[in-house]
Formats: sequence, C-alpha cells, structure tokens
Amino acid sequence: MQVVITGASKGLGRAMAEIYANHGHTLLVCARNEYQLYKMVEELSVQYPQSIIRAMPADLAIYEQVMAFSEWVIAEAGCPDILINNAGQFLPGSIAHEAPGTLESMLQANLMSAYHLTRSFLPIMTERKEGHIFNICSIASLQAYPNGGSYSISKFAMLGFSKNLREELKEFGIKVTSVMPGAAYTDSWSGSGVDPQRIMQADDVAKMVYAASQLSFQACVEEIVLRPQLGDL
Repeated sequence: MQVVITGASKGLGRAMAEIYANHGHTLLVCARNEYQLYKMVEELSVQYPQSIIRAMPADLAIYEQVMAFSEWVIAEAGCPDILINNAGQFLPGSIAHEAPGTLESMLQANLMSAYHLTRSFLPIMTERKEGHIFNICSIASLQAYPNGGSYSISKFAMLGFSKNLREELKEFGIKVTSVMPGAAYTDSWSGSGVDPQRIMQADDVAKMVYAASQLSFQACVEEIVLRPQLGDL
C-alpha cells in the first residue's frame, strides 16, 4: 500500500512510519525539519529494507507547500491508499493571555494543513472509491484543559473536520478515522520531569492506527481514544 504520513520525522509520526515500514508498505512522508526527516528515512530504510520510503521536506502550515507536497505524492505514487494527517504544533497558553496570532497559527498548523492536503487527494480517491484517512486529533479535541488555549480550539476543529469528512465519504468507500491520543512519550515530553512510565508510548498509538487500517472494507473504526492507564495528566 501507498501510505502518506505528515509530520513523520519524530514522535507519533515516526512511530507510525516505523510500523508501516516494518510491514513492507511504501511510505511517502514529510516534515518541516529537513535534517530530522532524512535522518529518519535513512534509519528506517536500513532497519526495514523491505519498505520503500520517500520523503519531501514541507511545512504544511503554508498552503503552497501543502500543494507542492500533494503534487509530489501524486507524481511519485498516484493515489494514496492511506493518508495520515499527523502534522501539527503545540503552543501552550490561555485565550486571555496568549500572543496575538496564536489562534491563527494553531489553526494553520493543526487544521488547515490537513484540510488542504485531504482535499487535494479527494478527486482521485473518490474516483477510485477506496482509501483510508486518519486524522490525528487529541484528547484536547474532547475536553478543554488548563493552558490549552488555541491549541485545544484547533484540535476541537480538527475533530469537527474529521467527523464531517466521515459523513461525506461513506458513499465513496473511503474510511475516515479520528484518533484522539492522550499523553504519549515523545520529544516534547523530554526534560519535562514526567516519568515516562506515567504516559503512553508513541508506539501504542501507532499500533492502534495500523490495526484499524487492516480491517475488511465493510468495517470502519470511526474513533480511537487512548489515554494513559492512570488517566490524563
């Protein structure tokens, strides 16, 4: 299968790239940091030689780069079988005190990136009448929390986008899954002082996404909610 993963250089994105590479799929990936992206591709290519991994650096908060990545994917592989909209950014803060422009930045990174990229693939996906779209939302899509601010707003919006997409694409045989993970140990938690045993592993999320993508065409996992065993922090 042709698997497109955004924000793939580290964290959840890398964990999902690794599990699909391990099963021999063709990956087309992007991330903002060119060095980290190509380093990830080199490492996974050595570890999983059965998989083809191609990469293009792109900041999907910028519309022109979304379109460039989309055109590159179509030229390289045609229609993706699986699209994982994982690219995003976290800026903590409160609505009352965060810097001007924070909401706009969060919406561009966490919502509009997925919105524009998904729309760019829909004509060929709906014509083919198959495919699976995973939108990586967050526990913050379900419940407001202190210091969530515009990040949480953008993740609520991402879930709304995903739910609407699910309704629209049912008749075309295209699955849509919203993924709401709680805290998982990634680089953003490094140095935080939080015990890694207290939160999930990135691989936990990747395993659930992979499992959901392996079901028969008659079944669609609409939502995946994962939390640490002891609950949210």
